[in-house]
Amino acid sequence: MWFLLINHLYGMAKNIEIRFENSDKAYEFPLGTTLGEIAHLLSVKTTQPIMGAFVNHRAKPLDYEMVKPRTVQFIDYSWREGQRMYLRTLSFILYAAVRNLWPDAQLKIDHAISKGYYCEIEGLERVFTEEDVWSINDEMRSIINQDMHIDRKMILAEKAIELLEKNGLLRKAELYRNYGRLYAPIFFLGDHVNFFYGHMLTSTGFVQHFGVEKYYDGFLLRFPIPTNLEVLEPALKQDKLFAIFREHKKWADILEVEDIPRLNAVTKAGRYSELIKISEALHEKKIVEISTAITDRKDKVNIVLIAGPSSSGKTTFSRRLGIQLAVNGLHTIEVSIDDFFVSRDLTPKDDAGNYDFEALEAIDIPYFNDFLLRLTAGEEVEVPRFDFHQGERTFSGKTMKMEKDNILIIEGIHGLNPGLTPKIDPEKTFRIFVSALTQISIDEHTYIPTTDNRLLRRITRDSKYRGYDALTTIQRWPSVRRGEDKHIFPYQENADIMFNSALIYELAVIKKHAAPLLKQVKENTPEYSEAVRLLIFISYFETIPEEEIPPTSVLREFLGGSSFLY
Repeated sequence: MWFLLINHLYGMAKNIEIRFENSDKAYEFPLGTTLGEIAHLLSVKTTQPIMGAFVNHRAKPLDYEMVKPRTVQFIDYSWREGQRMYLRTLSFILYAAVRNLWPDAQLKIDHAISKGYYCEIEGLERVFTEEDVWSINDEMRSIINQDMHIDRKMILAEKAIELLEKNGLLRKAELYRNYGRLYAPIFFLGDHVNFFYGHMLTSTGFVQHFGVEKYYDGFLLRFPIPTNLEVLEPALKQDKLFAIFREHKKWADILEVEDIPRLNAVTKAGRYSELIKISEALHEKKIVEISTAITDRKDKVNIVLIAGPSSSGKTTFSRRLGIQLAVNGLHTIEVSIDDFFVSRDLTPKDDAGNYDFEALEAIDIPYFNDFLLRLTAGEEVEVPRFDFHQGERTFSGKTMKMEKDNILIIEGIHGLNPGLTPKIDPEKTFRIFVSALTQISIDEHTYIPTTDNRLLRRITRDSKYRGYDALTTIQRWPSVRRGEDKHIFPYQENADIMFNSALIYELAVIKKHAAPLLKQVKENTPEYSEAVRLLIFISYFETIPEEEIPPTSVLREFLGGSSFLY
């Protein structure tokens, strides 16, 4: 039936076969049919509005024309790539609105915070006000209501650079100077031109749900939750996290490296050695500050709890903190939360019926707290060891005793959750949140997500130390992220202090290690799209050699060559 309908609409044009992963069926369509036309003809149904599709496991927009046999999977907003397309489009609409309102001002999309994007307007030459936020909201809504087409064109790279510079997008223009190709993509929205890293939606009418509200000196751009386009993410209060972002901006100013183009300029000028030294010195300075804060409370504090997401460098941070505490006359001993799991038959299970070792209930909280109370009271206690093969706690006769100048360090995902230590006086604990909050942006309107930074770290480490290929690491990443969202990030504001483990130069080093691993991910796997996305991302960096990275650097935890034992 479909063959007759399509041939009736398009005549006897040359047909190509398109196979759909959504339904595991194949149809023929005329050469040049777009993904949007195919979705309409087949009345494709998804849980939420369609954002785009994976074509041979590569993300494509709905105006992508099919010219060869391909496998297609339509994606909606519930897909991570669908969300990325929506947010890029929303960012372009925001840019256009700001330019319409203040042609001489510059929009800066700084970083993710409070379940949104923190933005500032530079060059306004006055205080940004609540009324300005209302104006932005109204102008964005006007652009959306006009359902304006967003066109992506490949034009000569020289012309693209000229257009970007003409519109004051100097960082984006500099990226294209290092592009190394004859043609470059540019997005057009009415009279506005821009470039965004990745695809976006085909018109502004797709973006119906968003929010803007005053936030510190700028404003917060809010967007929908993954499961429902009509419900915005709740704006969380994250003052401590925002302070860390302000600190990283100060560090970037010190180093004069705010984005990839500036980092590449430093690299090509041969000044990366200085950049490495200063970046590492800033890390050490922060660790000294943290150790001093703990030492100042040594009459009360005897437990340091360290939490953070995967590949944030918690272990190296703990070792370096221990060294600085020793300089202050305090010596650390460590306890692993992993040795306090409940027996396997008492371990909770997730929705899929698998053991959920990341749940707080997987830990024997009463026993763990009793252990800490006895230890901090000066008793000599026998240290348990959890045997994962047998699924039970064992003892080998190893004991532990805290002396007067000892500080107990406990590292684990539940470190900031009050439910981990209900019997311990909070005044006796010092809580630290560690994460890799990337300090540079791609350009004026594209920040680098901490999740990308950490995933590239993990891909590198998993290959070197755990025997996992990039495909396996990428496959496991969504589960890791769900665990972080459930068990770590809701409690990060409980920290007494936060440590940003990201290094300004690190992605330019990791590139050499991660790129060959990502290239091994095959096209016939669903993870190919993520591998390609990451490959394109790291291609923007000029490579920095790793020889001058010190053996105590957080980065050595992932690259190898660390002087610490893990």
